[in-house]
Amino acid sequence: MKFRSPQRPARLALLTVAAVLVLGIATIAAAWLTLRASLPRVDGELGASGTAQPATIARDAQGSVTIRAANRADAAYATGFAHAQDRYFQMDLVRRSAAGELAALVGEAAVPLDRRVRVHRFRARAEQAYAALPPAHRALLERYADGVNAGLAALGARPFEYFLLGAPPQPWRPVDTLLAIYAMYLDLQGGELLRVRSREALRDLLPAPLLAALLPTRSHWDAPLDRPPFPAQPAAPDTALVDAHPDWIDAPRAPRTRGAIPAELMVDAGTTSSALGSNGWAVDARHGAGGRALVANDMHLGLRLPNVWYRLTLEFPSASGPRRISGVSLPGAPIVVAGSNGDVAWGFTNSYGHFIDLVRLEPDAADPSRYRGPAGTWETAPETMERIDVKGAGPVMLPVRETPWGPLRQANGKVYAIRWIAYLPDAANVGLADMEEAHDVEQAMHVAQTAGIPTQNLVVADRRGDIGWTLAGPLPTATLDPLGFPVEADHAAAALARLAPADYPAIVAPAYGRLWTANSTQLANEATQRRIGDGGADVGARGTQIRDALFAGERFSERDLLAIQLDDRASWIAFLREQALAELDDTAVASHPRRAAFRRIVQSWSGRADTGSAGYALLRAYHDALYDAWFGALDERLAAIDGGLSMRRASSRVLATMESLMRVRAWKPAYAADWHAFMLERIDTAIASVSADGRPLDEIRWGDRNRLAMEHPLARVLPAAVRPWLSAPARPMPGDIHMPRIQGPSFGASERFVVSPGHEEHGLMEMPGGASGHPLSPFFLAGHSAWTDGKATPFLPGPDVHRLTLLPAGSGH
Repeated sequence: MKFRSPQRPARLALLTVAAVLVLGIATIAAAWLTLRASLPRVDGELGASGTAQPATIARDAQGSVTIRAANRADAAYATGFAHAQDRYFQMDLVRRSAAGELAALVGEAAVPLDRRVRVHRFRARAEQAYAALPPAHRALLERYADGVNAGLAALGARPFEYFLLGAPPQPWRPVDTLLAIYAMYLDLQGGELLRVRSREALRDLLPAPLLAALLPTRSHWDAPLDRPPFPAQPAAPDTALVDAHPDWIDAPRAPRTRGAIPAELMVDAGTTSSALGSNGWAVDARHGAGGRALVANDMHLGLRLPNVWYRLTLEFPSASGPRRISGVSLPGAPIVVAGSNGDVAWGFTNSYGHFIDLVRLEPDAADPSRYRGPAGTWETAPETMERIDVKGAGPVMLPVRETPWGPLRQANGKVYAIRWIAYLPDAANVGLADMEEAHDVEQAMHVAQTAGIPTQNLVVADRRGDIGWTLAGPLPTATLDPLGFPVEADHAAAALARLAPADYPAIVAPAYGRLWTANSTQLANEATQRRIGDGGADVGARGTQIRDALFAGERFSERDLLAIQLDDRASWIAFLREQALAELDDTAVASHPRRAAFRRIVQSWSGRADTGSAGYALLRAYHDALYDAWFGALDERLAAIDGGLSMRRASSRVLATMESLMRVRAWKPAYAADWHAFMLERIDTAIASVSADGRPLDEIRWGDRNRLAMEHPLARVLPAAVRPWLSAPARPMPGDIHMPRIQGPSFGASERFVVSPGHEEHGLMEMPGGASGHPLSPFFLAGHSAWTDGKATPFLPGPDVHRLTLLPAGSGH
């Protein structure tokens, strides 16, 4: 008989624990080594069979890339190489989001999104658009794709995201660049689908006079480009608005806890929840320091890591001499999207024109492929079966039926055909590459008017000191309903076509020497404005503040214009401050210490939405409480029809409507004894919403609500301990809606730059995030703090710190 030592089980347990620890450490070590191996090489020489001459990828201390090449084709190749090194997973997500192919990478959770997007059949449209490109542009995309795939292959391991997802990356194809452009259509114009349907739902719920009053087409906030400033007074409220007493306002509304800014306040959310917020303006040589024309641009988009843009400088010889184009590029495309080429500088803001119509169709109950056409006869919609591949599951088959207007979509028992400018054959192209050779405002504007990008406001300045504005991207020759309601088939005869460049609205060398755009209605001239239409244009408070700042001075330097970009004065809410203080008289605050604190804090408010402001936090909560009293129950009715519908989606001018209601003391709920009691009840509601955690009002801070939430797309699916590695610091941020410094937790300026063509060395640029999407890269958040702090940093990259040279095959190196 053998006697077993009583210590042996303990030793076995310890050995087992040790083995598990060793295996765990080994796994972690393997993961760490794989993660390290996926970092790109940034120095030395690499053989590159795709280049004709040596090309250099230089990086400065922040990781900003400069491509130096002997010709444009090699510059495209090297750009693709650099994009793949730093951002391949981002590029992959962009093309997949446009094509409706995310589920093949991430699994069943993405199937609903793929189904919504696949109806547009953008991959098929991209193939057709690519075939129609000029040979020079196809060659550019081919060279870029070769560089992308070479850059991906040069990594020591596949990008870490594919390691986490357990899937290999798929090669980049030339046509995928056009998918990246279609992804921007979804982001910047896709929200108009919900706008049209929200307006239709309101039309079904409301009498016509009240509907018209709630959907104004203009407001006193308008700051049109074709009219210099003049004193604007609020118009008399529509009598239908004054006389109405909607039944939905009579039920008391409970306080809502105020956390992050509600998503619905960042209006017009498209596929990736973009919102109103971009700014762009220009001053001519008479108003620029040193007699230089300047362009300022801060495009606002959803914030994530890595940032949507990638800083890029291209240097190569051309027929007109050496070229240096510097600014921001979109990973997935071989061009500088906005910036300066030394002769012209340009920037964009979303135009919010009217680009999507819905045609309401009568379906055949016996055959879903048939609908009643314009002549009243049954017509058949040809069907294409789209296969949605799903990681870890079987494919999903989606029938897509096409009409002469566009694809069919069902929603809440209704059938619509979608008519979208994005469906035009030339809606996506790389014509913007021709901006590299533009030498003056007129040439730059022509490039923009023929470009295949989501339709934008372009502001441009040239070296000689002129400035101009026009639309970049396609404008429709006609829309079906200028007011943005669905139309019936028998009212949908106008063909979808693109306006000729000669017919585009344009302003060149305005007498007043300034141009400004901020997503609002562009022109006072009604006939010309109709060519753009209104697909959710901003109310204009931000545009007015920018315009007035530009007319408040005579000469502007780069830093002066950056200061306007960072302006967090909340002029838009001043009317509520005055009204609240008028209601909070001595009687109202007697025996109400929290009302007294509210009055005291609001009286001493600085007028800014800065992070430490208690006054702005209280006024913003008051605004939200008023909106909830007047429109909260209506939003609930709309959401019951479809979760994406709301009053704010139906009208981007709710601010002006609320001002009108306030001025005439309309829409007092039945539960309030009088107007004064109603206002005090809303102030109390606002107080309760911001102090739900018991904090005194003096300790409330706007920055507590407006805290940055910017992270990598995979951060939320990883353990909480890992998430900080893939996130930016959650710091309080100044700014909010309706002011130049538009800022929410996950929405804000995707870049800020100010530059004068030919004087780029004086220019300024800031960007959130960093050059690299890799959390172990020193460039992952390089430069991010300058963006959060609004610090002036150079537009041009700094001296080379890293230099990788791509050598052609057979060069002997």
